[in-house]
Amino acid sequence: MLETINQLIGKNGLIFAFLFVGVVMLFSFWFSNTFTRKKIPGVAIAILIGLGLALFGGKKGIADIPLFAGMALLGGSMLRDFTVVATAMGADLDKIKHAGLAGAIALIIGVIASFFFGVIVAYFLGYTDAESLATIGAGACTYIVGPVTGSALGASSDVIAISIAAGVVKTIVTTIGTPLVAKSIQLDNPHSAVVFGGLIGTTSGVAAGLAATDPKLVPYGALTATFYTGLGCLICPSVLYLLLRTVL
Repeated sequence: MLETINQLIGKNGLIFAFLFVGVVMLFSFWFSNTFTRKKIPGVAIAILIGLGLALFGGKKGIADIPLFAGMALLGGSMLRDFTVVATAMGADLDKIKHAGLAGAIALIIGVIASFFFGVIVAYFLGYTDAESLATIGAGACTYIVGPVTGSALGASSDVIAISIAAGVVKTIVTTIGTPLVAKSIQLDNPHSAVVFGGLIGTTSGVAAGLAATDPKLVPYGALTATFYTGLGCLICPSVLYLLLRTVL
């Protein structure tokens, strides 16, 4: 019986992954309604469960377990990016244009502030050379900007790994924290979502956090968050690195 079930799931790994995620979401929303009176969003609880389950796996998380192999595709970058792009169908171009200047300013402030925050943390961790400081600072922007900057500046693999870890932590904090602070920072309209995406920048974290807050806000936040990564890859290994070298 068990062998038959394993074979059935093995041939339909993606379908089982959808079923499993659906069960987790159902439990999460039930838990949110029953025990927290919706003060903690069900999606946020589901994210915490997902992070906990990832501990039982290996490099690919729970997907390393044969029974959950379909999670590798469901949770991969292809379907993630497809989901973000699909949400753009509900975006209002006029609202994006209206928030254009604020979004651009938020982008610049967000990248620079994250970079130098990461530099300060790296300095207190004992790094003093400009290449390592810039790489870790770039990682504080996103886990993509970090390795791009590190490779361009010739940073060591250990430093690049730290920059990736910094970006991953930022993504997790953004994902879980966004629905919890949304009301207090008035994150409830397209304009604020555009600014939020520009300030925070991590596309995965912003998209997931806004989805837990209000799915209609996802395309607005994801728009500037995507530009954030591109801007970071452009100025972190060049302008900000040269500025850092001058200061040091």
